[in-house]
Amino acid sequence: DCRQYTNRSCEECLKNVTCLWCASSGRCMDYPVRRVLPPADLCELRSARWGVCWVNFEALIIAMSVVGGTFLIMLGVCCCCCCCKKKSKKQALLSVRPDKDDERAAREREKRRVRQEER
Repeated sequence: DCRQYTNRSCEECLKNVTCLWCASSGRCMDYPVRRVLPPADLCELRSARWGVCWVNFEALIIAMSVVGGTFLIMLGVCCCCCCCKKKSKKQALLSVRPDKDDERAAREREKRRVRQEER
């Protein structure tokens, strides 16, 4: 039971991974597993500690948001770069390779030239 560590130290409380330490009240309590974050009436996010004593939930949420946002921005930039690269390669291939209409016109010109020479 986590309540036995109340009014002791954060380190003692968090040795048990199912416990949550509230720094403002000095209470050790069972982590509310049905919720992702502890409710405010149980303990404020800036006072709640879980896993390690030096990180509170508020800082953890901010840090994870920054890391997640940075990752999403990097992913978007990579996708844009890949799309632009494919587009430029496709345009380069189209400009180098003659069009089918151009090939057909060149063949017809060649046929006409051959016919004129035969005459």
